[in-house]
Amino acid sequence: MRVDRAVSAALGAAVLFGLSTPLAKALVGQVPPLLLAGLLYLGSGLGLLALLGLRIAAGRHTGITWPRGRDLGWLLGAILAGGAIGPFLLMFGLRLTDAASASLILNLEGVLTALLAWFIFKENFDRRIAWGMAAILAGGVVLSAGPALRAQGVIGPVAISAACLAWAVDNNLTRKVSLHDAMLIACLKGLVAGSVSVALALASGAVMPDRLIVVEAGLLGFVGYGLSLTLFVVALRGLGTARTGAYFSLAPFLGALLAVALGAPVTAPLLAAGILMAIGVWLHLTEHHEHVHTHVPMKHEHPHVHDEHHRHRHAPGHEPGEPHSHEHAHEPIRHAHTHYPDVHHRHGH
Repeated sequence: MRVDRAVSAALGAAVLFGLSTPLAKALVGQVPPLLLAGLLYLGSGLGLLALLGLRIAAGRHTGITWPRGRDLGWLLGAILAGGAIGPFLLMFGLRLTDAASASLILNLEGVLTALLAWFIFKENFDRRIAWGMAAILAGGVVLSAGPALRAQGVIGPVAISAACLAWAVDNNLTRKVSLHDAMLIACLKGLVAGSVSVALALASGAVMPDRLIVVEAGLLGFVGYGLSLTLFVVALRGLGTARTGAYFSLAPFLGALLAVALGAPVTAPLLAAGILMAIGVWLHLTEHHEHVHTHVPMKHEHPHVHDEHHRHRHAPGHEPGEPHSHEHAHEPIRHAHTHYPDVHHRHGH
């Protein structure tokens, strides 16, 4: 069984986000859903901005690299898809679809994330990973399935499905810039998504709640969204998109467990979802992917140490401390070791 830093980050992201959901429900009756989502995202962005400021003030800013060139385009695309298009489509769809049906449709995000990663962005997978993903997502469907799908026509469900596609695109584009500072990326996404969601909510007639509720939502967003998204980006860096998405799909189940701890009843769907998700996680944790592979030449910038994948030389006068960040070139390497489809292992099979 393999549990490394990337897997721990993915599970940590799921735990923080999943546990925040039951706590956020306490605010739902006082704040419209879209406005609440915006406040949570703004809280995440502002909280992470404060942490970035503290890092800079403490002199720990060498690893904060701003995406440039093509990477900047990927980041802007991710922010546009996940922070603007996704919330708008979800708001439009929710007007024509009941909450139970919307919850069921939202499981599409994990499916679409994996499909885009595998067939568009060419992330490798095998039967074990595919079955593990299927089991985790099946658990999510069982957990969220309630009454039969109800909607005023097909426009609402189609809009929510399109929102899931936008977030799937966001996840895959974020993976392309995940070598840059995870906190910076999460901060930018939180600020944009929060601003757009709040603006859409106010334009739809929502009214800002009391200051205390705004503060509570912001603090919850910082922990459940901001820190969670930071860990999610770290996981993308090491695991690739589909595997990270699979672990993150555990979040609704973890939220349901907290709800049970707070007094909610244990139900048959919860037990069935737990069994399915446990099977999926076991399939992923016991993955062993090792073969001889060749690293193609590439040039990029990110925080790193001089391991077997980073054997470059430095210009005179360069600070020797590690980890450090600078633009560096990777020479072709051919070797074999256990690996995930991270940014340094995008080879074919």
